[in-house]
Amino acid sequence: MNSFKELHSTEIYYPSSDEIMSVQLKCLGKLYKFNKTRPTQQKKRQAMLKSMFAKIGENCYIEPPLHANWGGHHVYFGDGVYANFGLTLVDDTYIYVGSKTMFGPNVTVATAAHPILPELRAKAYQYNLPVKIGENCWIGAGAVILPGVTIGDNSVIGAGSVVTKDVPPNCVAVGNPCKVLREIGERDREYYYKNKKIPKDLLSGE
Repeated sequence: MNSFKELHSTEIYYPSSDEIMSVQLKCLGKLYKFNKTRPTQQKKRQAMLKSMFAKIGENCYIEPPLHANWGGHHVYFGDGVYANFGLTLVDDTYIYVGSKTMFGPNVTVATAAHPILPELRAKAYQYNLPVKIGENCWIGAGAVILPGVTIGDNSVIGAGSVVTKDVPPNCVAVGNPCKVLREIGERDREYYYKNKKIPKDLLSGE
């Protein structure tokens, strides 16, 4: 099988072939330059992200440092995605993120996995499973999203959670392993934090 097809096939493969590394290193070179930009170079950052990512929508903001195995080469972002410091994208295969999703600091989204069998790990074999994150999600600080996971639209992942299984849309999920705590409901339309009420003008014209 062609090395690049193996990345996206879910089949086990050797990730350090000359064919793969020649392309991956070029992607990492772009990422290195992005992380060296100054805060005042916003237009330059936007142009660089468009050349780095498989697709990146309008008005996306990624705060360096960004860490990514392929520099975003296999990552698809919708519009208005926000990522705070230290986002790690283990993008050996595809990562899809819907519009208006937010990442807190030091979130990890991983697609690469390794066999349990020690003999295969000793030979550095791996396999990859894509990750899909819906629109308007909030991924809390320090969360880890594991290979093959899908997170539905509008859901919130609590800080420090380890997401090992799919999370449905419109819910709050927390913990290690991450589990659904509750659905997003009517109370969330009245209170934004404990007993702090949402100002009515913020919801006007929805």
